[in-house]
Amino acid sequence: MSKFLQDSSFAKDSNPGSVGKKRWGLWVTGVVGGTLIALYAVATPFVIPALRKICLPFVPATPAQIANVLKMLQSRTGSLVDIGSGDGRIVKFSQYTNVVVFGVPQMMPQLEDKLLSELQITAKVIACRFPFPTWAPEHMTGEGIDTVWAYDAKSFQNGHCGGTFPAAAEAQRHCNQNTQ
Repeated sequence: MSKFLQDSSFAKDSNPGSVGKKRWGLWVTGVVGGTLIALYAVATPFVIPALRKICLPFVPATPAQIANVLKMLQSRTGSLVDIGSGDGRIVKFSQYTNVVVFGVPQMMPQLEDKLLSELQITAKVIACRFPFPTWAPEHMTGEGIDTVWAYDAKSFQNGHCGGTFPAAAEAQRHCNQNTQ
């Protein structure tokens, strides 16, 4: 049996350069594997958004567009939420009095419905680059990609007085004040 082990390639390698080849192969495998892991880590944040139902590309706001938004909100107070510049988290809009939307046309109808059902009557919505499909803006400023539309919740809440509002008591007070 020992003669078998001595003659076998298991006992010793007859080619002294094969140890170097094995190390070289391990080194190449490590480099290729590490490169693939790094590529995966870098590419994942860019690929995952493309798998969403509505693909939202990253388009930075221009300084003129930001100035237009600030102009529309100049006399406003209260809480503010910025939609479209984040990671897609679900937001309950009833707690906000000011909503700024950086959206794309594909998402505007769904967002319009959500805002309609959740916003307080005193809220203001600012849409950047793309208007809402069925709402009439109170004011519009800017040109081209810097265009900003302002909407008051009282103007799009189900036909004003007599409609259904998230804050029904507040809506009724508002309607009573405007009819006297």
